[in-house]
Amino acid sequence: MNVFRLLLGVLLTVLVLGPLMMMLSVSLNPDEAAISGMLGTAKAFFPSTFSLENYREVITDPYQPFLRYLFNTLLVTICTVGLGVLVNSAAAFALAWGYGSYRKLYVALIIALFVIPGEGLLIPLILMVSRLGWLDSYQVQIIPFIASSFSIFLFYQFFSKLPPELIEAARIDGAKLSTILFKIGLPLSKPVIATTAILGFLDVWNSYLWPSMVTRGVEFRPLSVAMAAFFNSQQSYWGNVTAFAVLMALPVIIVFLIFQRWFVASVVGSGVKG
Repeated sequence: MNVFRLLLGVLLTVLVLGPLMMMLSVSLNPDEAAISGMLGTAKAFFPSTFSLENYREVITDPYQPFLRYLFNTLLVTICTVGLGVLVNSAAAFALAWGYGSYRKLYVALIIALFVIPGEGLLIPLILMVSRLGWLDSYQVQIIPFIASSFSIFLFYQFFSKLPPELIEAARIDGAKLSTILFKIGLPLSKPVIATTAILGFLDVWNSYLWPSMVTRGVEFRPLSVAMAAFFNSQQSYWGNVTAFAVLMALPVIIVFLIFQRWFVASVVGSGVKG
């Protein structure tokens, strides 16, 4: 049984890391003829040449300014995720510990939003932002996606399990709901914050359909859309294409490594014992 688990673990590791290894190996090889010869063979997974020439060409490309795309993507992602954590956690805390009978109805509506595909809302949404004159801007990529029904529900599930005595004690001391959120709720919800931050980061970072519809030029274009344009212009240069892909994937890997401890804790199941 242990041998079977070991073999299964090795197989899964190979399946996950194999494409990444091939992408890294090809990106380090500046010889396009050699790359064409080793694609489809085992040599593609193991780097035989170590050169940063492909990365230099990607970063210094005057027609596809990678650093501008990176700045755009980082700005949009950080603003969307950061504001999303504040807005969604505040909404969830109000639903969990606020006053009024409306709370259960709102929770039911938020759950119902899960069944609505996001693509079905793109047309009315693009009409709205067009009326506002937001096309080809940063705010059109940020504001519509700050609120997330999934994040609100995730925070709500956590906040609703907090000990009532803890919340009531803070209220007796005269603390307002916002104060309780920032002094008690958010400090205790680090695993949930990490989970929503990672999932939100991945969602915004890899978003393609919406940015391709609302951005026109390189000034506001994110990496996901730029990757498609770069591939179309560099189809015969696999070294440059894979170098672009590695540079695009690197920030995602760094973010996951930073938040993985809280992310794993949230997935396993965390709660406050009282």
